[in-house]
This record gives sequence, C-alpha cells and structure tokens, in this order.
Amino acid sequence: MNRKNLLIIAFLLPAVLIMFGVIVYPFIYNIILSFSNMSLRHFRDWKIIGLRQYVKVFSENTFYVVFLKTIIWTFVNVTFHVVIGVFLALILNRKSLKFKQIFRTLLILPWAIPQVITALTWRSMFNYEYGAINIFIAKYLNMSPVEWLLRPFEAFTACIITNIWLGFPFMMVVALGGLQSIPNELYEAADIDGASAWQKFKNITVPFLRPVMAPAITLGIIWTFNNLNIVWLVSNGGEPSDQTHILVSYVYKAAFNLYRYGYAAALSVVIFFILLVIGIYFLKKTRAVESVY
Repeated sequence: MNRKNLLIIAFLLPAVLIMFGVIVYPFIYNIILSFSNMSLRHFRDWKIIGLRQYVKVFSENTFYVVFLKTIIWTFVNVTFHVVIGVFLALILNRKSLKFKQIFRTLLILPWAIPQVITALTWRSMFNYEYGAINIFIAKYLNMSPVEWLLRPFEAFTACIITNIWLGFPFMMVVALGGLQSIPNELYEAADIDGASAWQKFKNITVPFLRPVMAPAITLGIIWTFNNLNIVWLVSNGGEPSDQTHILVSYVYKAAFNLYRYGYAAALSVVIFFILLVIGIYFLKKTRAVESVY
C-alpha cells in the first residue's frame, strides 16, 4: 500500500469511526434489543426472547390506531408543505416582484428557527384563555374560543398547523431552486405558440420540477413521519389521554416513560421498514432519478 492510499485512509478513518459509533452500532444494538425482553424490570438481566416483541406490536390495536394517525399526519403535512412551498416559489420567481430578498428572508424564518422554540411558541398561541389564536377568533371572527389542547381532534389539528408552518419553507427553497434552473427559452417558445399559463405550468414547470421535488418530498415524508418534537411539545406528550400520538412519539413514550425498551426497539424497527418501503416506492413511482429531457 503506497503513501497516497494511506493518506486517503487516514482522512476517511475518523469519519468512518464516527459513522459506525453514531449510526451503525446503535442500529445493530437496537435490532438486538428488539428480540429481547429488556425493560425496567430486566435492565441488567435481559435476554433474547425471539419475536415476542414484534408479536406484541402487531397484536395491539393501539399500533394500528396510531399508525393510521401517523399516515394522516404525514399526508396532510407534506401535501400542504408542497402546495404552499411551490405556490410561494412561483411568486418569488416572478421577475416583476419587488423586494424579493426581504420576502425570501421572511418566508424562510420558520425553517431557520429551532423546532423547540417553534413548538413552545405555538403551544402558547393555542392556549384556551390567553392564546393569540383564540383572541383572534373571539375578537375578529366573533366565535367561541376553541379548546385546542384539551380535546383530541383539536390538539392533533394544532400539531398539524404548527408543523405546516414549520415545514413549507424547505419545499419553497427546493422548488425555487428548481424553477430557476428551467431555461427561459422554453417559456418564450410556449408564449409564441400561444400556450396558456396552465399549459406552461403543466408541460414545462411540472416536468422540470419533478426530479427536484421528488427527493425533497421523500425527505419530507421521512422527516414528518419521524417528527417527534412538534407532537410531543405542542400536545404535551400526546395529551389529552394519549390521543394525539404518532408512531415516533408512541415509541418515545414506550421507551422513556414506560421503560418498555424491547417493545420500543421492535416498534422502531417496524417504523424503519415502513419508511424504507415508502421511500423506495415513492422514488420509483415518481421516477425521480430519470432525466427530464
């Protein structure tokens, strides 16, 4: 082995060790725990018990209820992220728009602010007595205040509203980058042919945005599916009565509140494979890796 190869290995070795320590080893250890009975009672004397934890996951009705809520949570959030993000990107991409830099900065702020601050701020805004949202509803809409955080449906809706506000800037930035890469000559040729705005959007904008947006949407699905912070902080740990949990918050509670480590490990492995299947299927379905030409 020559000095060049040794130098390459020397540069790569720290990154490989860090990746192994923070990703590979925890992942393998989690899989091992998923086949064990590790809990608060068996913290030091845990042992491998086979597939019992997976049987518990799929035999409990709670899993299917929470899974359905997670699908709704992910679909609604990502849909609004993409629609709002692309809509704002189309506006910001207009040459006639003034103060573009100011608008871009303001619109990206929700994404730049730490999620913990965002979640706690929105939680205070949803407060029944003195929250800004209920004050607005009562003062300007002449409606009764909504018990946002005291009822399951309203609390889940509050979490979705918070996450929509938090997530659309990412899609906006990605879509804006995709729009700016589209050759302007295509739109000029379409204008000469007498194409309408909808025809240009359908036949030019969408095909060119698809390879850019599909990986971003896939990432958005994974991030939203696993977004513990918003649900946990806005709903105060799945309240009321554990009715606002999504799978990742349900796993968190099982591990760190109920100390069911083996069960939580099994459920986290199930979540991993669910996201793996969804991600691969979505990328193949949207043909994200194919050329637009």
